[in-house]
Amino acid sequence: MNKKSAIISTDPGIDDAVAIALALFSEQLEVKLICPIFGNVSLENTKLNTEKLLTLYKKSPRIVLGSHKPLLRKSINASNVHGKSGMDGYSFPASNILVDETITAAAAMHEVVNQSDDKTTIIGIGPLTDIALYIHLYPQDFKKIEKIVVMGGSLGRGNYGVLSEFNFAADPEAAKIVFDSGIPIQVAPMEVGRQAKVMPEVSEKIKKLGAIGDMFYQLFSKYRGGSFATGLSMYDALAIGLVLNPTMFDIVSTRVEIETTGLLTAGASLIDLKGYLDLPANAEVAVSVDPKQFEEWFIEAIAKTI
Repeated sequence: MNKKSAIISTDPGIDDAVAIALALFSEQLEVKLICPIFGNVSLENTKLNTEKLLTLYKKSPRIVLGSHKPLLRKSINASNVHGKSGMDGYSFPASNILVDETITAAAAMHEVVNQSDDKTTIIGIGPLTDIALYIHLYPQDFKKIEKIVVMGGSLGRGNYGVLSEFNFAADPEAAKIVFDSGIPIQVAPMEVGRQAKVMPEVSEKIKKLGAIGDMFYQLFSKYRGGSFATGLSMYDALAIGLVLNPTMFDIVSTRVEIETTGLLTAGASLIDLKGYLDLPANAEVAVSVDPKQFEEWFIEAIAKTI
């Protein structure tokens, strides 16, 4: 099987740690570039976390440091969910991975896309700042991009603002640039992540899946994206799921607009499921996921890390 070329922009983050593993150990993807970005925690921490993860995973895709702040706004973070470091709860081995800080993430994305024989899929599981910069600077690359797959936005209420989900609220202008680009986009909104819960019995199974499974189990015990006892929401894993196992989702083609000017609603995603905006579709949006299919796929995918 020819592996698909992929780039990941990420802000690890506990659910990012899982998503990165699902992608790196997949038989379908060749992750050629990972760009840690500000988001769940500071860029300094997401850089360190990426180094720690890849050392533990014994994988060595190119890592290029991404943006330390949004395009226009002050930075926000989600350390209240992921802990101060972003991955509290596990003692990682000493890192032997180096992050390239001599080139921008946007320029590195351009290199990967142009050097790949086939089209590249770009996966955004953090703020979309670096992907937006890449789109702005290299429009000539569009024909070589398969699609952009993001975890972000919400079908209704938010988890950062009243109507804004964290990843889009972290850089609304960047999200707008991405959705206005005309590049094929797939979206896993916040609510779908809440349907795809890792229940206690699943956590116990994961604990037994080697060193990486044990690491996930220990991180899960500190993660506040739900409850360890009643189910944890694996938001970012859904973006990888859209790439690797799309049949477990109900997906609709619709218009997604990002609010950037609202005093109280910046970062809100208007996912126009009823056609109120009377605008052509610009994204495929997952509106639900089959929890049982997700659970089976999730365990099977983590088992590949052994």
